[in-house]
Amino acid sequence: MNLLEQLKRAGAIAKKDLMIYYFRGPVIIQGLLIPAFLFFSFSFKRDVPLDFLLSGLVGMSLFFAVSAITPVIAPWETRMKTFERLVSCPISLWAIIMGDVVASVLFGMFITIFILAACVVILGAQIITLPLLAGIVTGAFCFSSFGTLISVPPTDQPSDIMLIATLIKFPLIFISGVFAPLHDMGAVRFLSYISPLTYFTDLVRHAMLGESSFSPWVSVLVLAGFAVVLYSTAVIWHRKNLGKRF
Repeated sequence: MNLLEQLKRAGAIAKKDLMIYYFRGPVIIQGLLIPAFLFFSFSFKRDVPLDFLLSGLVGMSLFFAVSAITPVIAPWETRMKTFERLVSCPISLWAIIMGDVVASVLFGMFITIFILAACVVILGAQIITLPLLAGIVTGAFCFSSFGTLISVPPTDQPSDIMLIATLIKFPLIFISGVFAPLHDMGAVRFLSYISPLTYFTDLVRHAMLGESSFSPWVSVLVLAGFAVVLYSTAVIWHRKNLGKRF
């Protein structure tokens, strides 16, 4: 089967995911309310510029929105026996995972652009730049691939995967320069370099403040590299664990 046919089937998977899993209460909470609560908690009575805090909010929103559902799609569908039906169809495993990733990317971009539009109104400034748009796409693909990688353990209990996701996602928030500039993080700064969220937040910060720790296009390239590695690893590990799901 040629590549175009596989991509069409991946598109059908993405459409199915958007209809079933996204734009529902729990996902909106993950994508909007949790970042908002963290934003207000860490901004309360802190003498920090608003645009610095808003850049962190945008970074968190994309990160949480695209990784809210992808970790639990595989265990949910394993439990409902629909995953077994999918892999028995004429579609490659990489295309199934690509469909899950694309659905998450589209949802995350919708949430992030909505928040960016609100930031434009609040700050009264033009913050939409070409590197930022490229970063939103590559960042969404990266964080979504990260979510599919978390779903690798062959369990049919979404709660098991959500526990793993929470243990990984929240520490990443605090080492990625979301709430503090990288140059103020001291000895733990080196940990921030292993988090893709660091580069997306830095990219947003460049668009809003005009300052960053990395060149904008360097951040885009690093996010693209993370995306390729995370997606490829997710496909390989899912294939290795495929027999354990049934």
